[in-house]
Amino acid sequence: MKFLLILLSTLCWSLSGLAAFNRAKLNDIDTAITSAIAESKLPGGVFWLERKGEHYAKAYGQRALVPKREIMTTDTIFDAASLTKVIACAPAAMLLIERGNLALDDPVQKYIPEFVGDGKETITIRQLLTHTSGLRPDIDTQPAWQGYETAIQRACAEKLHAEPGTVFRYSDVNFFLLGDVVKRVAGMPLNEFVAREIFGPLKMKDTGYLPAKSLIPRIAPTQTNVPRGVVHDPTARFMGGVAGHAGLFTTASDLARFARMMLNQGELEGVRILKPETIRQMTSVQTPEGMDTRRGFGWDIDTGYSRPRGKLFPIGSYGHTGFTGNAMWIDPFSETFWILLSNRVHPDGRGNVLPLQLSVSTFAAMAVDGFDYANVTNALPARSNSPTTSLRRAEVLNGIDVLVKNNFAPIKKLKIGLITNHTGIDRSRKPTIDILKGAPEVELKALFSPEHGIRGALDEKVSDSTDEKTGLPVFSLYGVRRAPTPEQLKGLDALVFDIQDIGSRFYTYISTMGLCLEAAAKAKIKFIVLDRVNPINGVSIEGP
Repeated sequence: MKFLLILLSTLCWSLSGLAAFNRAKLNDIDTAITSAIAESKLPGGVFWLERKGEHYAKAYGQRALVPKREIMTTDTIFDAASLTKVIACAPAAMLLIERGNLALDDPVQKYIPEFVGDGKETITIRQLLTHTSGLRPDIDTQPAWQGYETAIQRACAEKLHAEPGTVFRYSDVNFFLLGDVVKRVAGMPLNEFVAREIFGPLKMKDTGYLPAKSLIPRIAPTQTNVPRGVVHDPTARFMGGVAGHAGLFTTASDLARFARMMLNQGELEGVRILKPETIRQMTSVQTPEGMDTRRGFGWDIDTGYSRPRGKLFPIGSYGHTGFTGNAMWIDPFSETFWILLSNRVHPDGRGNVLPLQLSVSTFAAMAVDGFDYANVTNALPARSNSPTTSLRRAEVLNGIDVLVKNNFAPIKKLKIGLITNHTGIDRSRKPTIDILKGAPEVELKALFSPEHGIRGALDEKVSDSTDEKTGLPVFSLYGVRRAPTPEQLKGLDALVFDIQDIGSRFYTYISTMGLCLEAAAKAKIKFIVLDRVNPINGVSIEGP
């Protein structure tokens, strides 16, 4: 029954120009999310992927598990948690800076006079925005206290943990102080200011603080000890639900509108929210030179929190996460963004979507066909002082990369058949089919398709066909036959196999290779395997 409920809930989706994305990688995203749900990492979620006006959106799993199950829908409203920082607070502050009401290098104490003592007088608005204030991550929430002003008083009494401007330390205190600065400068509460200046003009109709009772049925609950529709974050909750660091509620479709505005340099559908130069400031590195982190104003670019960048989106793209199970990442280079909203803390706070964010981001990038992430003009280099820099610089070559590096020596002057699918790509994500078709002194004569087809898009028996791009015949190995026939091998000098192993000995790709080996032996032709790195870890093995 649990499986049935998950399956039914995944039918809630919307598509616009599905052809813009690689169907197989969208399937990988679906599988990653549904698998995480089955493992109780989250009850459900909503995913959104968009590029140049084409999008893929889908709901998965359950909106609520207790007191009764509710199927997730794409219009579910989520507690945004720390996405509040970049969707509400940071743009509000930047809007006031644009208008000359606030300055980046002004001391916070100019706007909050009581923010004094222990050197806090030197903390600037810039340092709040970049988490370099020297303040600790949060104020104490035990024993419980109540009141917006109480939070500000407690922040004003804080001691510095580092000299301002010298250390990056992600801190909610930075942003609820910044939210208070916005409140004092704008002359109205933060929630009213962002509703009037940002969410209203952007037509983000389901986004805001303190959601109305009429919206509660659509709100994804968090932990069972927090009333539905009330912010999960304790500090924001004690502050009355409106704070610069948390408290916002939103939907995937509303966040997609915000992301479009960011990619469009501050404007959406003829309505300008922020100036282009403000967007560039927010999304470029603003942390001090030499610091082992790269943050914009609010946005994460390249830090220990950058898991949602995945393995392919270039450094220089940006995003943010939220404690309740949310993440979004925006890549201006490929003009792509993805959003995953979930209530992973429901019902008991034990969910975990961190590995899922990494997987989903990587698949999202791979779903964008035709963009070369390995050669992105103006992308940032890896940090020289990063502990992972040496790993990033390491050159890992799969079989096709080695073949290219060796100028195709093992297959020169041969007529070959290629057994491959969508996983057959080089380091630059160029298909092996295209590489071998254009290789000098190599004759690619035929393609052989395994289960799911040459492009990995079929969930049925595969038929013989013709490859549209190359005009080559495609012979099925997962239909009426499971191995090449003597007639299909006639005139070939070698079979080349390039399919990514999934690390599972019982999957059909490994059996396809075995059957093709036997057929090649009978035909007395060469069999060349373009090996690939084990996708699990290269250490774990299977067998007795």
